[in-house]
Amino acid sequence: MEHQIALELVRITEKAALEAARWTGRGDKNSADEAATTAIRSHLNSVAIDGTVVIGEGEMDEAPMLYIGETVGNRRGPKIDIAVDPIEGTETVANGLNDAISVLAAAPEGNLLHAPDIYMEKLAVGPQLAGHLSLNDPIETTLKKASAALNKSMSEMTVSILDRERHRDLIGALRKAGVRIKLLKHGDVMGAIEAATDSEVDMYIGSGGAPEGVLAAAALKSLGGEMQGRLLPDGPEEAERVQKMGLADPRQLLGMDDLVGTDHVIFVATGITGGDFLSGVRYMPNQKAETHSVIMHSGSQMVSFLRTIHKLPLTREIFTHAAI
Repeated sequence: MEHQIALELVRITEKAALEAARWTGRGDKNSADEAATTAIRSHLNSVAIDGTVVIGEGEMDEAPMLYIGETVGNRRGPKIDIAVDPIEGTETVANGLNDAISVLAAAPEGNLLHAPDIYMEKLAVGPQLAGHLSLNDPIETTLKKASAALNKSMSEMTVSILDRERHRDLIGALRKAGVRIKLLKHGDVMGAIEAATDSEVDMYIGSGGAPEGVLAAAALKSLGGEMQGRLLPDGPEEAERVQKMGLADPRQLLGMDDLVGTDHVIFVATGITGGDFLSGVRYMPNQKAETHSVIMHSGSQMVSFLRTIHKLPLTREIFTHAAI
């Protein structure tokens, strides 16, 4: 059942990616996002689940579809939480840059954190560092612990972080420690996932969107990595929103069980624009297009890559896959 649901969900992110990719480089992020959102919403109800959107396009009064609390699926399957970002990187698509993806995560009801659309402080690592670090520590302590656990000198370590003005002091501390820094222009989900893949990045730190933190945690659970987070409400109104979503202490340290629960999680994503982890949509002769996707299962920690050739309009023709 879990495998079948995963295949259905990745079919949906494929459709969203194909629709969004038509807007690549056209400078119109809103139209790209609308195209991807409509594609996902129009196909979710065909999936044999009784689903509830816990992370989506916003709250009910902010989003016409895929809003938090919206019910999806055909009601003939298991009750599950759905976290969705039709485009992770709308400006990336609009500007024709790399690493935009369409992404979905699913878990049994009650497992995924109902994260509001505010900032979250994050620490993401791969299997070698999982369980060794704490977001409560100063960054200098974190780096020393990571260096010891990895048996690497500081100069051999690489830390990724979004290139934002709010991270100026943190970047300064990294420079002082002597680690390599990978500055990310965009891609909060992919930035965190990279720390648990076969890349040069040892950890991802800094603040980014809370919904993206939950999505990344779903992938990291399947990769044997770890995400720690702390919500950063800006004022009493945002703190109250956090409490209404179930967290008594808006600034508590959130571990993997808090973010994605203790049950199995499915994570699927399809590349919209090209990247190191997923290739983007490639249009081909004879009204065909190619997509590249990933399916992750936390239970088996199996990661499968799918290369799919579509006959346009969106009729799925063939796919091949490889698992690692």
